[in-house]
Amino acid sequence: MNAAPADQIRLLDVQALDVRLTQLAHRRKNLPELAELQTLEADLTQQRDLLVAAQTEESDTLREQTKAEQDVDQVRQRAARDQQRLDSGAVTSPKDLESLQHEIASLAKRQGDLEDVVLEVMERREAAQERVAELTARVDAIQAKVDDAVARRDTATDEIDTEAGTVTKERELTVADIPADLLKLYDRIRAKEGGIGAARLYQRRCEGCRLELNITELNDVRAAAADTVVRCESCGRILVRTPDSGL
Repeated sequence: MNAAPADQIRLLDVQALDVRLTQLAHRRKNLPELAELQTLEADLTQQRDLLVAAQTEESDTLREQTKAEQDVDQVRQRAARDQQRLDSGAVTSPKDLESLQHEIASLAKRQGDLEDVVLEVMERREAAQERVAELTARVDAIQAKVDDAVARRDTATDEIDTEAGTVTKERELTVADIPADLLKLYDRIRAKEGGIGAARLYQRRCEGCRLELNITELNDVRAAAADTVVRCESCGRILVRTPDSGL
């Protein structure tokens, strides 16, 4: 393939722009905010799960407390009715009086036991409420950090995208005057060789693979016409000759 020396040199400008676009894409994909967000979101998910569990426990203990208080109230009401019967004198039979007194005593013990249950449940509920408050504050704090990281990520992404857009437009202008067949060859090699399709021959060394050309290769390059598109024997990239090539 033949191409004007100026067009071949222009490939180096295109290559530099492509390298910049690759760097920007890599930077965009590896923003520190992305790793930070991944860690924060995992922590946020864990804390939210713990919060849901604490809220469930609080709800369960509330129902348990309500049920225990209802049980106490039922026993209290029954004991009050028995005491009223006892105080009214309506029960005259010694056996019935003894039975009633025994029931009142049993109800008093039962009420005491149930009130102990209420206190125990209330303590567990208070602990659950404290846990909910603690986890809610923790979730809010982590969410604030997530929001901050998202804002920083978006700002960084916008800056990268803006620069990439500028570089892309510059590339479009640069390739506009490069022959289509030369550009096609460059793009094909670049896709195959890790993003580098053209490299400068500098001081007898290919800047693509960093290998120095041997004497035979140098003689072949020296003998090639200025408009001949030469390629590195080692890496296959287009070798662009400049006054610094050392030929």
